[in-house]
Amino acid sequence: MAPLAGLLHEMGHRVEGVDAQLYPPMSTLVEELGIPVRLGFDPQQIPSDIDRVVIGNAVPRTNPEVEAVLERGIPYLSQAETVAHDVLSLGQDSLVVAGTHGKTTTASMLAWILEDQDCDPSYLIGGMPRWNGRPYRLGRGRQIVIEGDEYNTAFFDRGPKFLHYRPHLFVLGPVEFDHADIYRDLDAVMTAFRAGVAQVPRHGAVIVNAFSDNAVVATGGAAATVTTVGSDPDCTLQLCGFAEGIGSAAATMRWQDSELELVVPMNGRHNLHNAAMAAAAAATAGLSMVDAVDSIARFPGVARRQQIVGEAAGITVVDDFAHHPTALAATIEAARARWPSQRLVVAFEPRSLTAARRSFQTPYLEALAGADVVLVTAPFHSGRLEPSEVLDREVLSHDLGEHRVESIMPAEGEDPVPVLAARLRPGDLVLGCSSGNFDDFHRRLLAMLEPD
Repeated sequence: MAPLAGLLHEMGHRVEGVDAQLYPPMSTLVEELGIPVRLGFDPQQIPSDIDRVVIGNAVPRTNPEVEAVLERGIPYLSQAETVAHDVLSLGQDSLVVAGTHGKTTTASMLAWILEDQDCDPSYLIGGMPRWNGRPYRLGRGRQIVIEGDEYNTAFFDRGPKFLHYRPHLFVLGPVEFDHADIYRDLDAVMTAFRAGVAQVPRHGAVIVNAFSDNAVVATGGAAATVTTVGSDPDCTLQLCGFAEGIGSAAATMRWQDSELELVVPMNGRHNLHNAAMAAAAAATAGLSMVDAVDSIARFPGVARRQQIVGEAAGITVVDDFAHHPTALAATIEAARARWPSQRLVVAFEPRSLTAARRSFQTPYLEALAGADVVLVTAPFHSGRLEPSEVLDREVLSHDLGEHRVESIMPAEGEDPVPVLAARLRPGDLVLGCSSGNFDDFHRRLLAMLEPD
């Protein structure tokens, strides 16, 4: 919603907002743009001269301002509908990046390639690109890059947002079961992505991550040409010869009878996959693959992806958005490669409703077993689930011990920062992972570690 607000503001609209809370980096963004945001919902504060209300998907039907909008007959749209009506009306080719993991990084890489190669793109991304400081851009070029979320659109539209984005190019990353609060099972998730693929016209294209069997299956009914990115020699773009250094990863890439070295200034095999997907999308959109690979080597990164927040008392604190078990495992593996000599301490907040569920108990164990020390806070949404459905931290602690991983499980309501700070030692690498703001965990930890 904040990136959309910024884009509409830049298009010349007068934009105001209301929310329950705001936190960086989006709170900083709207403040810099001069977009006023009220905290707390009050129907009396709805402007009398309003033309349209954009309702985010976190806002329930029972919200008092929603009630007032409906009663007063004020025109309203979802975030995704607004993108379709106001942004896509500019006539640019819509390059939609979807999938369970890697959307923000892949979309940012694609946007960076297009911008670095002077294509003057527009983009709308769910994270904060480090080269821009803004998760959107209004360009005059031929393409707009949109991060295509599979989460539901609004209380009045339970389908995925990306179904509104009219893709000319659909970039499909890994597909797994996620969002258990809206999808009953993997089949339901697959149905959503199949629908996204089906929207691509014959003259468009689909780029699929062939490292994910589910993603490949989801593209089975595509009318458009499908480009596969994977390790198999039959893939359109083949990746092989993976290598990793401190702060970078590399692979050999075979594309249209040519062989190039793909280098990413980030650790993790998953980021090579993301980069290859972005490069294939850029080449399909008309750029040369040599130029795309050249741009990727200079990719500045995205906020909250292996982002070093600071260092205090010899302890390095890193922030990452990882929260799904697969993403968490990949992030831990990447941290091992980037900081190989440091004790790896992972602090994980099960922030989403999906992360709170016991059905992910084993996958989280397998992911967290890659750390030396693990802290897991009480699931953020445990009160919305039956006790038998909630992630069992006591069992998780026991099972981590079987893997010789030290575990720390703060009591519900207990501040994890002092609990963890007391267990740290110089040389530790603390990786704090959450899909939310983690109650400013990283900066509060650094402040506590700072010597008086």
